[in-house]
Amino acid sequence: MIGTSTPARPAITAAFISALRAAVEGDHVHVDEERRSAYGHDETEDLVFPPDVVVRPRTTAEVAAVVRLCAEHRVPVTPIGARTGLSGGALSVHGGVGLALDRMDSITAIDERNLQVTVEPGVITQVLQEAVAAKGLYYAPDPSSRGSCTIGGNLAENSGGPRAVKYGVTRDFVLNLEVVLPSGDVIWTGANTLKNSTGYDLTRLLVGSEGTLGIITKAVLRLIPLPRENRLMLVPFTSAEKACEAVSAVFRAGITPSAMEFMERDAIDWTLRFVGDVTVAVPDEVQAHLLIEVDGNDGDVLMKECEAIMAVMEAHGCGEVLFAETTAEKDGLWRMRRRVGEAVKSNSVYKEEDTVVPRYELPRLLAGVKAIGARYGFRSVCYGHAGDGNLHVNIIKGDLDQRTWDEELPKAIREIFELTVSLGGTLSGEHGIGLVQRPYMDIAFNGVQLDLMRRIKQVFDPLGIMNPGKVLP
Repeated sequence: MIGTSTPARPAITAAFISALRAAVEGDHVHVDEERRSAYGHDETEDLVFPPDVVVRPRTTAEVAAVVRLCAEHRVPVTPIGARTGLSGGALSVHGGVGLALDRMDSITAIDERNLQVTVEPGVITQVLQEAVAAKGLYYAPDPSSRGSCTIGGNLAENSGGPRAVKYGVTRDFVLNLEVVLPSGDVIWTGANTLKNSTGYDLTRLLVGSEGTLGIITKAVLRLIPLPRENRLMLVPFTSAEKACEAVSAVFRAGITPSAMEFMERDAIDWTLRFVGDVTVAVPDEVQAHLLIEVDGNDGDVLMKECEAIMAVMEAHGCGEVLFAETTAEKDGLWRMRRRVGEAVKSNSVYKEEDTVVPRYELPRLLAGVKAIGARYGFRSVCYGHAGDGNLHVNIIKGDLDQRTWDEELPKAIREIFELTVSLGGTLSGEHGIGLVQRPYMDIAFNGVQLDLMRRIKQVFDPLGIMNPGKVLP
């Protein structure tokens, strides 16, 4: 079996710092503790791994120059975006250079004739969506953190979000990438065309590679016409498993919603308290909700889809459905859903697992997670993108003692992932593997598969300097 080299923590010399400052115009190379600490964490639990030096380039040429210096001096380099990740992918676990891409934040071109947009990695996802919407166009990948996460991070993790169920994940919108390789060479991975059968598909390989194969400095993304109308409903259930059972039934009835989100009771209650400005009446017997959206250009068609969805929901024992009548009501319901993660984090120390299964298996996954929690003595709060089988499992520390949290919980997480894979699923739907899920990769892949991934990593990064300590166990 082939291995991947991991660099020892480097000695960052004054000469190396001087060379970095010569490579990046302006005062954008930082060694002070405050800046290093700020770029040393993301939203993954309470983990902090400050880089030895933070570098904030503005151009592809500057990125390439920094990477060449790192290769020459065998210094690890970790790409850093908006630090909204949940798997530790942007943490500088081996020190070295934290390459922050937040200054590379330009929308280079919106091509309305070909429905394409070219962007730099530091562009905030919502900023991009609003810019193209002003021209009647739509960029559909829609992570819950879209107001703060960036396109570079979305590309690194192959982010999804609520509307992936109808439109696909980030990878499905990528045509071409400009990438700085670990050698400092700059390549484009594909072509700005909708079809491309020319050689190996480097574009799809780079999307989701979590910065371990190269640094994305530009992306050409496809766009679609902006849907003119949508309808949104909040559907309560007295059983969380019944809510999950209703999910696949909607698709079997021939309907594809633009979003179908699951939230169990604790997720709703905690979020309503956390947000404060959203009011939803939740009767005592309600244990879960589905938030369902349909979109398109014909209001009559959308109403017929809503009626068909309602029939499916009623067949699965739903309660009284809330239809969002106004834009404000729709925004309120989406704000509630998007802030569930923050609400959970505000209540307790927690670990979040990003499981995904074929949607029909969602009830078995949820039941299994609860059974595992009962055996190990932990409480979980579950929510996620039910329409594509993506369940976020938030394990709450609560009153668990530290020994149980540190020593027993990894066994429980392993059981959750084993269950997930046994149901035809895998370890991560959109958060990536990063640092914290590495120990579980053997559940999803055998030795031959992992060895192939290591060989790919070695071809791209023979020195092992690019985001070391991530993805591969």
